[in-house]
Amino acid sequence: MKHRFRPTRYYTALGPYEPVLRVNSGDTIIADTIDARGYDASGQQVSERGNPQTGPFFVEGAEPGDTLAVTFHRITPSRATGWNSAVLRPNVVDPADVRDFPEELLAHWELDIAANTATLADPETRLGCVTYPLDPMVGCFGVAPSRRQAISSGTSAQHGGNMDYRGFRAGVTAYLPVSEPGALFFVGDGHALQADGEILGSGIEVSMEVEFTLRLIKDWPISWPRGEDATSIFAVGNARPLDQALQHSTSEMLRWLQQDYGLDALGAHVLLGQCVRYEIANVIDPAYSVVCKLDKSVLPAKQ
Repeated sequence: MKHRFRPTRYYTALGPYEPVLRVNSGDTIIADTIDARGYDASGQQVSERGNPQTGPFFVEGAEPGDTLAVTFHRITPSRATGWNSAVLRPNVVDPADVRDFPEELLAHWELDIAANTATLADPETRLGCVTYPLDPMVGCFGVAPSRRQAISSGTSAQHGGNMDYRGFRAGVTAYLPVSEPGALFFVGDGHALQADGEILGSGIEVSMEVEFTLRLIKDWPISWPRGEDATSIFAVGNARPLDQALQHSTSEMLRWLQQDYGLDALGAHVLLGQCVRYEIANVIDPAYSVVCKLDKSVLPAKQ
């Protein structure tokens, strides 16, 4: 079944809130999201800032220990303007270089959805009115955390959250560990374009129309978010410092290789040692995010 959902309220935390819609496993939802500062498709502020989330969506039959698969079919900007910080965050450069930073200000972008482009409207720089191709992604999404917690949509953990991974685009299936009955899925913080690391502290922030399918996987427990697209599988670790995030993602990939692909521990270690690729998803939020990725061409057949 396909549902069209237009929210009237939003949450700036992921937690055990009253569901806005109850769906069955396999249902598809088309939902509106607003930008990180709470502005909707018409440019009106309809929520407080802080990555407001649409949801939660209750999946019938989901119980702690299950996994929720979220397939993103379409992530489409719903207005013709976006914004982001124009200045790098201080923690991504040598401390001595921060004194030479320009004054903090916002950049504004004109989005041409039909042409699939973003053009810099201001500020003026020697780049000129540069134009880049759009690559829409979802910066923050996840399920309700364990132990009835409500965790800010400004950070991330095992439940997902503000991972800001540019790989969470249309065509990707994300896997999330279920900790609460119904899973309680949230989605928001759309970016029309963002580089690795989210080193400006934002992507090109914009409201979105997001189409996705929620599918329940019983008896497939996972510990950290996972994902796959047509060519790769990946695991996401969320923590600070950065090496701890990398550790979580690597351990999750080791579990995946042994549980689903039939490898022994030694085989999994050898495969990762020669074929793994790491991506820094974000180095800005309270928890950093690191992606451990393998190309499907190097994987043995699933067991």
